[in-house]
Amino acid sequence: MERGQTKQRVEELLFCLYNKAIHPELFDIRKVKRLNLSRYQAELWVCGLSHVITVRSGNDIVTELVTEENGLLPRTGLASSFRFRGERDHAHAFTDDFKYILSTQVERMTPQLYPATHRDYVHYAQNRGIYVQFDEWEVDGLAPFSFLDFDARDHELHIHAFHAFPEEMTLLKTQSIFEVGKPMIPLS
Repeated sequence: MERGQTKQRVEELLFCLYNKAIHPELFDIRKVKRLNLSRYQAELWVCGLSHVITVRSGNDIVTELVTEENGLLPRTGLASSFRFRGERDHAHAFTDDFKYILSTQVERMTPQLYPATHRDYVHYAQNRGIYVQFDEWEVDGLAPFSFLDFDARDHELHIHAFHAFPEEMTLLKTQSIFEVGKPMIPLS
């Protein structure tokens, strides 16, 4: 079972990319957002200081997972996985019509910079996307949070994810693009 109910740490998180859906029973899902567009459907889950994003288009399914490593994660359908360290870019073409692009950054800050940065993100996230704050893990008045901001376009889904770890004065940032088909050319 995904921890989600105890304090998490950035170095314990793992990125996984699957070409299948992942069972929700494996996670402590705190908040869900469903998107239905003409070319694809998507589900975004916040699960503790982690997330799951599943995009379906026809028979194709791609799932991005940011979670703690555990023995229950499936090996079948795993296209890629790695630990978060510094900055990293990753791309994967599942088919000609389904591509995935990821950029990640683990941003460690000074005690002087982190509180202001944390407050700015909390303020920004209050009226956008999916925001979940974890008051039970608060440190020096700053609660850890997960924030998924998204831009659902006709042929692609952009996700900006932010996971805040006040005890470590660290912010995990991911930017994902799920490309589905080719953009439609508008008729003039």
